[in-house]
Amino acid sequence: MQAIKHTTFSTFTAGIAAVAAFALCAPALAQVTVTAPWARATVPAQKSSGAFMQLQSAQDARLVGVTTPAADNAEIHQMAMSGTTMKMQQIDGLDLPAGKVVTLASGGYHLMLVGLKRQLKEGETIPLTLLIENKNKTRDTVTVKVPVKPLTFVNPASGAAPAH
Repeated sequence: MQAIKHTTFSTFTAGIAAVAAFALCAPALAQVTVTAPWARATVPAQKSSGAFMQLQSAQDARLVGVTTPAADNAEIHQMAMSGTTMKMQQIDGLDLPAGKVVTLASGGYHLMLVGLKRQLKEGETIPLTLLIENKNKTRDTVTVKVPVKPLTFVNPASGAAPAH
């Protein structure tokens, strides 16, 4: 009987140790939440489009890449005014401060889908995989199903007019 209690205690102790080890590792994960994703529909010959969403990370993290089978390349972009000219440029990453909502929208930060393999049509869905770098420099991926919205869609979350 003593051996059974010892085995039960050892199993219980091992279980607690496993849960504790997981809890210590859990904060290393960025735990990024994606809300309101969408991509802009295209006309038949168009080779690029934008994708937009809101990102929120439980821990400080950084969006460092994006991929999609819908395009040859996907990039993180920033649009900003330079005098009276709006300029768009690719950036190497976007900070996701812990607990803060980071909005990717027309006229600001967004994802650019370059070299589209086909027309994006309203009503369909495309997959995007976001590459997130955590504080400890480990990387996680978040795959999102992104609905394609019409060319004239205005996202109520940002209120921004179509820019692409």
